[in-house]
Amino acid sequence: MNADFFDLLRNVLPKHALLVEPEDLHPYECDGLSVYRQLPLAVCLPETETQVQQVLKICHRHVVPVVARGAGTGLSGGALPLVNGVILSLARFKQIIAIDAEARTARLQPGVRNLAISEAAARYGLYYAPDPSSQIACTIGGNVAENSGGVHCLKYGLTVHNLLRLRVITIDGEILEIGNEALDSAGYDLLALLTGSEGMLAVITEVTVKLLAKPERAQVILAAFDDVQKAGQAVGDIISAGIIPAGLEMMDTLAIQAAEDFVHAGYPRDAAAILLCELDGLNEEVSEQMLKLHDILKSSGATSLRTAVDEAERLKFWAGRKAAFPAVGRLSPDYYCMDGTIPRRQLPQVLQRISELSVEYGLRVANVFHAGDGNLHPLILYDANIPGELERTEEFGGKILELCVAAGGTITGEHGVGIEKIDQMCGQFSAPELALFHGIKQAWDEARLLNPGKAVPALHRCAELGAMHVHGGQLKHPDLPRF
Repeated sequence: MNADFFDLLRNVLPKHALLVEPEDLHPYECDGLSVYRQLPLAVCLPETETQVQQVLKICHRHVVPVVARGAGTGLSGGALPLVNGVILSLARFKQIIAIDAEARTARLQPGVRNLAISEAAARYGLYYAPDPSSQIACTIGGNVAENSGGVHCLKYGLTVHNLLRLRVITIDGEILEIGNEALDSAGYDLLALLTGSEGMLAVITEVTVKLLAKPERAQVILAAFDDVQKAGQAVGDIISAGIIPAGLEMMDTLAIQAAEDFVHAGYPRDAAAILLCELDGLNEEVSEQMLKLHDILKSSGATSLRTAVDEAERLKFWAGRKAAFPAVGRLSPDYYCMDGTIPRRQLPQVLQRISELSVEYGLRVANVFHAGDGNLHPLILYDANIPGELERTEEFGGKILELCVAAGGTITGEHGVGIEKIDQMCGQFSAPELALFHGIKQAWDEARLLNPGKAVPALHRCAELGAMHVHGGQLKHPDLPRF
């Protein structure tokens, strides 16, 4: 890259907002999926929308790829840098612009943390519903890019269901406002198109979200089971009974024990599986459904039931679930977090098959997932220091994703495709469907500079693909532009 390019960036950014030295670039070499790493050409940390616009125009003019980055908590390699590309960090866009308590909306910059939205809205008796496990750190811009969910997405939906408006900038510097604060807007649903687009279509600079009134009452039941398949069946029984919990989460023995050792949430360590089922709403409604829920769980084979007696215990139950991912890190030197979604009715069968694959590959699996909407998060435990174990782990993970598709599901529920699952896209979608995806990319980003090589595989890659999803931590991806 010639010196003119860096001079142009220095002219539009404060001195401290352009990083080019290797020691400054290393913190940006990967996202939460740390098996793939590489250094970017540079990191830009703009502080204003105008600076973002100018950086994009410069990169467009010089044909330099751009990877937008939030907090780096993603788990699919979506924020992985390109060796001849720029990381555009939105970390300094962390202002809550306005909260309209009457309209129940919040206008936010993309770097605002997910949890900070509910903390700021609490004074008005409001909160923001989507709550990923990483909500203490992940940002709303990243949530939009990945269409994140969380433990309460069964009743209140994913990020896309809680958005009203986006302000974005295209690769050539055009500012667009998508959606509005009214109930609906005319034309194609571009808001839904951008949500979950993984930074491939535009860079988000402002987000308007819906806020909800805090329910009069929220109560959670912890149900223990002596068999994982029984717990999976109980999920279907609850939904079939017409009960839509605010949250319905499942953990197996490994995850239970790891979380209990880490958080001391009061989980039964000897259970094969637990369900955390939360009901919320009006006091009378919750009381009525709680009685019904007790009966369903008992008839489904629950060995014990515990209802949180107060708000402190309710939060403790959820603290264990939300800490499950870091807690599992205490069980093994490394773990590989998968993310696939299946129809709820397939839950017992899929869990059984994952158990069989665990034996086949000789790798333990801790299961933690959003049981209510069939979003699985199997955590495959491995040791990257053992030759060949990472490759075996990736192959195992690929089999789980293929299993999800075969069961009528999809290869991702909320973590996105990124670089991690790009091979499995070839199995889920046909060539004409992938061509349509490429056409949408072309319409928004003709030069293919925004997060290129992610999410949607090249058609020739699918045609040539043999063994899928096995990279061994090495970036052998032919679709990543290196210019």
